[in-house]
Amino acid sequence: MPSTDASEWVRRWSHLVPPDAQVLDLACGAGRHMRWFAERGHTVLGVDRAPEALQSAAAFGEVLACDLEAAPWPLPERRFGAVVVTNYLWRALLPRIVASVAPGGLLLYETFAQGNEMVGRPVNPDFLLAPGELLHACQGLHVVAYEDGTLDNPERFVQRIAALRVSAGAAASGRRALQAPQ
Repeated sequence: MPSTDASEWVRRWSHLVPPDAQVLDLACGAGRHMRWFAERGHTVLGVDRAPEALQSAAAFGEVLACDLEAAPWPLPERRFGAVVVTNYLWRALLPRIVASVAPGGLLLYETFAQGNEMVGRPVNPDFLLAPGELLHACQGLHVVAYEDGTLDNPERFVQRIAALRVSAGAAASGRRALQAPQ
């Protein structure tokens, strides 16, 4: 059964989301990350193809039913103060996801990597990132944190990134604190 708590990675880096920023949660499921950000005062938009999941997610913000793999990108020209993606990979969307991060915004992405097929699901290589693939997809963003390796409890292979789209104003005026709060 999937966790109802926000991922440790999202919790660790969510302090970098600009105050009052709108958060996009792609493949949001029942809305665990929507809830996390809504509880911190953000407006949230969750996108998923599963109507039953969106019923739960709607308690935390706006939801949009969309099969991200079969339909056109549902949010053309929209930019968000944060884009969150966990446990989901559709490579064709990676450029759109990165482009959806507004200037000054944050991308939080965490999903399965090659090697996971040895310890559990998913095992299909279409849903497992190659070494460094997520890092490469985020070129043009300022990478704050990146990990590519194994995690325990449950054991799994993941890649995860926290990356900012630094705006010209932010570069001139100084940056937000990049260390995770203790």
